[in-house]
Amino acid sequence: MKQRILIATDAWHPQVNGVVRTLDTTTRTLRAMGHIVEVVSPEGFSQIPIPFYPEIPLCFPRPGSVNRRIQSFRPDCVHIATEGPIGLVVRHYCRQRTWNFTTSYHTKFPEYAQTLTGFPARWSYRYLRWFHNRAAAIMVATPSLEADLQQRGFITPIRRWSRGVDFSVFRAGEKQRGQYPVPVLLYVGRVSVEKNIEAFLALETPGTKVIVGDGPARAVLQAKYPQAVFLGFLKGEALTAAYSTADLFVFPSKTDTFGLVMIEAMACGLPVAAFPVTGPIDIITKPTFGALDEDLGTAIGKALATGQRAACIEEARRYSWENCTRQFVENLEII
Repeated sequence: MKQRILIATDAWHPQVNGVVRTLDTTTRTLRAMGHIVEVVSPEGFSQIPIPFYPEIPLCFPRPGSVNRRIQSFRPDCVHIATEGPIGLVVRHYCRQRTWNFTTSYHTKFPEYAQTLTGFPARWSYRYLRWFHNRAAAIMVATPSLEADLQQRGFITPIRRWSRGVDFSVFRAGEKQRGQYPVPVLLYVGRVSVEKNIEAFLALETPGTKVIVGDGPARAVLQAKYPQAVFLGFLKGEALTAAYSTADLFVFPSKTDTFGLVMIEAMACGLPVAAFPVTGPIDIITKPTFGALDEDLGTAIGKALATGQRAACIEEARRYSWENCTRQFVENLEII
């Protein structure tokens, strides 16, 4: 059945992150399936940079304008993807009308905020419980995140919404050998404190560390670790080329809820080395996919020894955007 689906999000273009990529691709896939989708995003509203996270703007939506868009669209289902100002306005609208709505939990914001500002995570979790516990359901990407939220007192039913890979971009072509000493250890993502990249850069490992991405910590890390190669933000064929020259993908984050870049790397044939935390423990489930260890250097050594290109590619194929978008639709509630 084709539906009119309204998605409310504070994370949208021109931001570059996994949440935006997930929501944008899901929206396009929903439309390709025949659904009618309206995205209420920060576009058209006043915004200022968050002081401790300048690349992410804080939006000031006009409630009357948001309400009129909802009324005009006449949704069958409402999904609130983020807990920021736009999410709050749409949540309030739904609550006033006793509409059902679903939410999703994309980011371990309490841990981010505590890392970046010292703001206690328990206070952020109190707000997040209040926000999500009135939803008909919360969508999460992994079993470990579901268990974590339940442990923290989230009582709303939790439903699985996995993630996907754009196989036109992330594909295993012919292995390339670049100009760097091997093994080439690759990180792709935002270059910021909460991604824990320094835990990777500080390791004494053979070969070359390559960092793809940009962010507020890049200048400091690039000056501190001149032996590493910083390529900046890449996309399309340039990004595919970076994957094709690497031997291993290193994912040092301890605060991501999924880690979309891990399955993108696997689709390119790269095993993954990471810490045994939410996200990696749900994806790196066999030695042929890589390795997890509390010592990241040990994880890198194990992953180089046991990771298998063919096994990574085959596993990544399970994560199609069509499959996860069907999950999303099945999780929605009629208002």
